[in-house]
Amino acid sequence: LARRACLTMALTLLLSTAAASLVARGPRFAPAAARALRSPVPFAAAPAAAATDTAAAREALFAAIADFRAAEEAEGKTSVDFGVKGGELDKKSRAPADLRQVWTGRVREAARAVESAIDTLAPLNPTPDATKLLGTVEGDLCPLHGAWRNVWTTAADASFSPNSTRGDANVYNVVDGTRSRITNHIDFASGAQFRVLLRATALSPLRVGLRFRFVKVSPPRPILGLLRTIVIPVPGPFLTRVLSLLGRGPKEGPPPAYFDVLYLDDELRVHVTGQGNLFVQRRAPWSR
Repeated sequence: LARRACLTMALTLLLSTAAASLVARGPRFAPAAARALRSPVPFAAAPAAAATDTAAAREALFAAIADFRAAEEAEGKTSVDFGVKGGELDKKSRAPADLRQVWTGRVREAARAVESAIDTLAPLNPTPDATKLLGTVEGDLCPLHGAWRNVWTTAADASFSPNSTRGDANVYNVVDGTRSRITNHIDFASGAQFRVLLRATALSPLRVGLRFRFVKVSPPRPILGLLRTIVIPVPGPFLTRVLSLLGRGPKEGPPPAYFDVLYLDDELRVHVTGQGNLFVQRRAPWSR
């Protein structure tokens, strides 16, 4: 049963990932932080007062996230399972669902406080060229290079809890600046591991384009005692266009997936996806 469940999870993740690559629309939600992309603060223009403001804004964000976690602890974490029925994907667009549509009460208020803290922090971004050197031989010097752990997000497909069929999981991603790729890591409490490999392209100093390549699934125990890893290719551009024509995607076709960096320093990264979902990530201890 465990092996069957793992295979089901793998297939569902593939469909979810392919759907996300098909329907990566422009932001349905445009937080005020996104406006900071049009007028980033130059890195050189950071006097002592600005550094103090940045430190205070960072601490305010971490405090807001702590309050959010306390609210979830008190009212219960939103349970998300695979697919549309499980709340992972939006029913209409098949894009990753936005949890702001289902959060209520104290949790929703705490989420608004986190968004407000992001809005305050984004104009203080000290890294106006976050994609510098991405995809070059000096890519390990790219500001995005390294491992980043999720600490808060509005994206349902990156949210896990023990009160769901998917189970709890640790989520992080690794940016390989030299190879120009991003690997999303999902380590489930059951021992199963998912790896989603994406091709990353610098579209602007603050925008990273994404193309899904494949999903690698490692079940908690070898399947049939032999198969330890399953590699599932994700449909490429041609196939996604065919699927769109067959009614599996939006009528207007599959626009590219991407994320915009709102704030980035040596230890903290905040970005918004093409669907408008927010991510707050901290550099993993082993990546410093």
